[in-house]
Amino acid sequence: MQKGEKLRREIYKQFRSGLEFNNKIELNDTVETNENFFIGKQWEGVQSNGLPKPVFNFLKRVTLHQVANITSDNIAMNATPLAAAPDDKEIEKLTAMVNDEFAALLEHNRIPNLTREYMRNAAVDGDGATYSWWDPDAEVSEGIKGTIRTEVIENTRMLFGNPNSKDVQSQPWIIIFRRDFVDAVRDYAEEHGASKEEAAKIVPDDDENQSKFESYVDDRCTVVLRLRRDKKTKTIWAAEVTKNAVVRDEWDLGIRLYPITWVPWDYVQDSYHGQSLITGLIPNQIYVNKMFAMVMISTMTTAYPKVVYDKTRIANWTNQVGAAIGVNGGDMNSVARIIDPAQVSPQISQFIDTAINYTQTFTGATAAALGDTRPDNTSAIIALQRAASIPSEITKQNLYNSIEDLGRIYLEFMAEYYGKRPVDVPIKDAAEDPAMLEFAGIPANQKVVVDFDFSRLKKVPMQMRLDVGASSYWSEIASTQTLDNLLQQDKIDLIDYLERIPEGYISKRQELIEKYSAAMAPAQPQMPMPGMEGAAPDMPPRGGGQLVDTGAQEPIPTTRGYSELQRKVNRTGLTE
Repeated sequence: MQKGEKLRREIYKQFRSGLEFNNKIELNDTVETNENFFIGKQWEGVQSNGLPKPVFNFLKRVTLHQVANITSDNIAMNATPLAAAPDDKEIEKLTAMVNDEFAALLEHNRIPNLTREYMRNAAVDGDGATYSWWDPDAEVSEGIKGTIRTEVIENTRMLFGNPNSKDVQSQPWIIIFRRDFVDAVRDYAEEHGASKEEAAKIVPDDDENQSKFESYVDDRCTVVLRLRRDKKTKTIWAAEVTKNAVVRDEWDLGIRLYPITWVPWDYVQDSYHGQSLITGLIPNQIYVNKMFAMVMISTMTTAYPKVVYDKTRIANWTNQVGAAIGVNGGDMNSVARIIDPAQVSPQISQFIDTAINYTQTFTGATAAALGDTRPDNTSAIIALQRAASIPSEITKQNLYNSIEDLGRIYLEFMAEYYGKRPVDVPIKDAAEDPAMLEFAGIPANQKVVVDFDFSRLKKVPMQMRLDVGASSYWSEIASTQTLDNLLQQDKIDLIDYLERIPEGYISKRQELIEKYSAAMAPAQPQMPMPGMEGAAPDMPPRGGGQLVDTGAQEPIPTTRGYSELQRKVNRTGLTE
C-alpha cells in the first residue's frame, strides 16, 4: 500500500470516529434546534392544527445580553519574559516589538469582532472555536508578504482525538473539515505537489455531517485537515485529504502548539463539547409561545359579542347601521339577544410575565441589567448592573484564557514565519549612545525603522499576561472629560494629555507629541566658539571689543560675610 493511500485511510478513519461521537450525543440536532430558536424559527416542524404561531423571542435578548456583557471589555495582549536574561535591556526591546505586533494582529484580524462571534457560538451552540494559520500571500506592506490569519470555526466542524477532554494541547490529533468546490480543491492540490492522477480522484461526495443546506449546492466535496503533534520534533504536522485522494501530503508547521482555541459555554463532564445557554431555556420559550397561541385563538373566536335572534320572527339579520328589522309580532324582548364575550383569565398573562421574568433573572438579565428600571439613583443602578454580571464572570475568565492561548499561538507563528522584518522602534532603543540624542535635541520617543529578526523569539521564553481594561459606563467620553479636567487644573502637562487621550479625537497626535516634546526639552549648553576656550563669561571675545554699560543693576551677593555692598545697601537702601 502506498504511503499516501495509508495516510488517507488513517485520517478518514479518525474523521468518521469523531463524527460518530457527535452523533451519539446528538450534537448536530441540538445545534440546529438552538440556532432556530435563537433566530426566531421556533415553530419549525411543529403541526399547529390551525393554531396561530406567535414568536416572542426573549431567548435572543437574554443571549445577546450575556454575550455583550462578556465581550464588552477592551482586550489587549501583553507579553512579558518568562525568565530573566543576562541582557535585560535587550529583552525589554524585544518585548516592546512583540507587543506592537500583537496590537497590529488584533486590529488586522478584528479580534474584538471575532470574540463576539466566538462567544455567540458558545452561547447558542455550546462551544466557540478559532483556527489560525499562516497566509504567505497576504500583502502586509511594500515588499513584505505573509501574516497570521484567524477565523471562527463552528463546533460541528471540529473533532478532537480524545473526545473526553476539552484541553486542546493534550489532544493526540484534531480534525477540521469543510465543504469546498471540487475544482478549487483540485487546483489547491496541484499547487501543493499533487499529481494530475491524484487530483483527478477528487470528486463530489455526500456531506457526512448531514448539513441541511447541502442540497442547495452541488459539485462539492469534504476536505479534512488533520493536525497532530509529532513525537520526535514536538511540532505540529498537518495533512489534507478527501474521501478518495490526498490533497496535500503531511508537512511540518514548525510551531509547538495546536493553532486552535476552544471555549465551552458551560462544561460537561467527560466531553469536550459544552452545554449552551439556550438548550436549558428552550422549554420556557415553548411554554410562552404556546400560551400566547392559545390566548390568540381564544380571543379570535370568542372575544367579540355575538347576536342570537329568533328565525321564526326575523328571516335575516342585518348589521347595517340604522337599518330597520321587521318582526312578526310577539314580545320584542325575546326576538334577539347579544351574548357577551368570554373573559380571558388574568392569571394567563401573569404566568407569561412570570416565566419571562424568571428566565431573564436567573440568567443575569435582570431589569436593572437590561436598563428597564427608572434611573432615580444612578449609583444604585450601576451597582445592580455590576452585581447582575457576577454570574457571568466565570465564562468571561474562560474567554480571557482562550485569548491568552491565542497570543501564545501568535508568538509561535512569529518566531517560525516572520523572519527579518522592518519594525518601528523608539530612536533611543536603536541608537548606540542614547546620551547623544539628548545632546542633539532629538526626542527619545521619536520612531525609526529597523530590521528585526523574529526568529530570536525561539531563544527567549515568553509568557502571556492578559491585560483587560473594563469598559467604563460612559466609555471614551468619561476618559476624555477626566483628562480635560486634569489638564485645566494643571495636574498633568500637555504631553501627558496627548499620550492618554483615546485614538481618533486628535488628528496627527504623534506629530504634536514630538513637537511639544522638543519644545519642552531643556536647553542644551552651547559649545564655545573657536578662539573662546578658557575665556571668562564676563570677558569679551579675543581679538578686541569694548564693554558696554547696559544699565543693569549689580546683583546683591548671597555669599556668607558682611560685604561692602551689603553695608552700603543697609545705609542707603539703594544698590546704585
